[in-house]
Amino acid sequence: MLYHLLYPLRDIIFAFNVFRYITFRAAMAALTAFVLSLIFGPLLINKLKALKIGEKINKADSQKLDDLHHSKQSTPTMGGILILGTVIISTLLWADIAHQCIWIVLFSTVWLGLTGFVDDYLKQIKKKASGLSPKVKLASQIILGLILGTVLIYNRQNVNLEIPFLKGVNFDLDGLYILFVILVIAGTSNAVNLTDGLDGLAIGIVVMVAVAFSILCYVSGNINLSNYLLVPYIKGSGELTIFCASIIGAGLGFLWFNCYPATIFMGDVGSLALGGAIGTVALLIKKEMLLIIVGGIFVLEALSVILQVGTYKLTKKRIFKIAPLHHHFQFLDWPENKVIVRFWIIAGLLALFTLITLKIR
Repeated sequence: MLYHLLYPLRDIIFAFNVFRYITFRAAMAALTAFVLSLIFGPLLINKLKALKIGEKINKADSQKLDDLHHSKQSTPTMGGILILGTVIISTLLWADIAHQCIWIVLFSTVWLGLTGFVDDYLKQIKKKASGLSPKVKLASQIILGLILGTVLIYNRQNVNLEIPFLKGVNFDLDGLYILFVILVIAGTSNAVNLTDGLDGLAIGIVVMVAVAFSILCYVSGNINLSNYLLVPYIKGSGELTIFCASIIGAGLGFLWFNCYPATIFMGDVGSLALGGAIGTVALLIKKEMLLIIVGGIFVLEALSVILQVGTYKLTKKRIFKIAPLHHHFQFLDWPENKVIVRFWIIAGLLALFTLITLKIR
């Protein structure tokens, strides 16, 4: 919005020429989201407390887990509203909204944000312990995947899957592309949701993933850099750098309140939306396979649940003490903050390695 308002005035006020640079607008988007989070965070926390919207610890999953997390009882949740609000405002303020990719990623984020909001609303306001049924959540993700897949095919007609580490090697998905899009959206949104179980764990990793993807978006949208690094040039994708920067700023602002010991949790409204946002960005810049690397922690968390459930049904035995994976380490008597920081360290290294893949071809 500011780009369209102020950049045309550059001939009158030369300083407005700075709006042409994606790096400037990305930095300002991150700063805007961070400041807005710090301003409105306390207001939202107080409002949620007044409405008695708080975390319910007694979930009958595990008495030991309930004991470990007893101090989190009644901590305000649904803080994802703050993340989504600041991301949307910052993106609209600083991005060139003439590019369709901005509206696609915002649509995906809002769609899953609303899905998560309804789930949280049913749990917190309507006191329905289970919230939305898993089938309804999955249906929402599938419908979004169908919409995104159709839009991407219609606009780009490129259904090739880029293979990391290999120069010019692509796999033609052809008729399976829409199914692949559904898998990416459902996988990323659910994986982030599963990881959101300790103070600051999920949002800290999301920030690191967003940092990596902000650089990948910038490279993909710059014809000179993309040609030099032998990655597909995707016109307009550089503007997604502003969106990723907004997630970085909003994530750091939310982490200010969500770090151990947390004074607010994001809830499904935040975790589902952020996971879907990451997946959508990866689809738009054709870096879907890199999700496995940059989001390695999310992948491990989701796999731990799948393996735990699958092996128990088949053998009546458990691989882990409890799933998802971060709770397993708690059951090994790791302090919560140690689990969080060590997972952050691994996530940071994975993000760095993801960027290194740009030169490994």
